[in-house]
Amino acid sequence: MKTYIIIGGSKGIGNAILETLAVDNKVINISRSTPNLDHENLSHFNCDVLTEELPEVETADGLIYCPGSINLKPINRLKIDDFKADFEINVIGAVKAIQKYLPILKNGIKPSIVLFSTVASKLGMPYHASIATAKSGVEGLVKSLGAELAPAIRINAIAPTVTDTELASKLLRNEKMKENITERHPLKKYLKPKEVAEMAAFLLSEKASAMSGQIFQMDCGIVSFKL
Repeated sequence: MKTYIIIGGSKGIGNAILETLAVDNKVINISRSTPNLDHENLSHFNCDVLTEELPEVETADGLIYCPGSINLKPINRLKIDDFKADFEINVIGAVKAIQKYLPILKNGIKPSIVLFSTVASKLGMPYHASIATAKSGVEGLVKSLGAELAPAIRINAIAPTVTDTELASKLLRNEKMKENITERHPLKKYLKPKEVAEMAAFLLSEKASAMSGQIFQMDCGIVSFKL
């Protein structure tokens, strides 16, 4: 049984990852709110990754950093503080978690790290300037650390398209918007959190032992295809 640290596992994709991993692994969740799951393999620490010291953990075989943001505004309405806030939660928080737990990960069993980007880092989309900038920073971090930490620790990122979570609720707030989002994707769907969780579990597993420094597009075709 492996031990995984999840930062931000109380909601959305993070919660789906928590539920997936807790079946067969020990999971240590660190988030501002408590997950709605009671499981013998789960332990929880209340912590704000940006403002508080991360808790001490004795052992871990993987780290998943899930906090993110969707701050969609035209450039003339984005303030410098918007860019700073998006960079803090998406990049600085991930760096803080990696630096904190790197020593124990190095002693883990075939350890792996999973971060999150977005399709907006590859596909130019209006109103995504701040979040695309921050997530591009995540991708640069993955590439650099993939090289720096090899062969001891693998690190990859998932870049999902729209996913049916609370964070994306403004994009999916009625049936017409859901229909429009669906039609924009060549595969005629958007993502469910469980789909992303299964990809994260795969990247953490030894089945992905040849993969590091990669950004995996879960795009439902929106980046990959022009139909």
